[in-house]
Amino acid sequence: MLNTWVVMPTCLPLIRRRCHACASERFRSSGKFRVNAHHKLIDAWLLALCTVCGETSKLTVLERTNVRSVRPELLDRLHGNDPGLATELLQDATVQRRNHIALDWDNAWRLDTGGSDHLGREVIDISVRFAARIPVRPVRLIADGCGLSRAEVERLIEEGSLVSAVRLRGKLSSGFTFTLKR
Repeated sequence: MLNTWVVMPTCLPLIRRRCHACASERFRSSGKFRVNAHHKLIDAWLLALCTVCGETSKLTVLERTNVRSVRPELLDRLHGNDPGLATELLQDATVQRRNHIALDWDNAWRLDTGGSDHLGREVIDISVRFAARIPVRPVRLIADGCGLSRAEVERLIEEGSLVSAVRLRGKLSSGFTFTLKR
């Protein structure tokens, strides 16, 4: 029987970017936007606050974009400071590249295993889904979900008792399946 685990965000991740005021490297999203229009052109920024000094930084969302080319519902969400839009934009690779930022997902996600009734079985088939693009080490997920140490999960991989079609070392942010034989 295939069980499904879900990796879900619990809050917005921290933003890794150097603060020009205090040299800290972490910002948190305020969830608010600033929108500025210049005749037929529009700029929009997501505001982020330094975790140490509180200095505000702007992450460019739209830059000198023709107002008519922006979807009206996007403009409404920007003006309404939609927290869902802030989440979407932080995970957008284009926004990350444009602003030279990376996301720090430490303590911003949780693993929902759906209970521990599967742990007593000889063979466990698990499908892992990601509710958001959260880069996590599969070894850590398996250790947390099965109540094992990471070293023991590594040993099970070496023995061939833990198998998957994907490489279990490194980080993944997309779904995968694995089988654990005890």
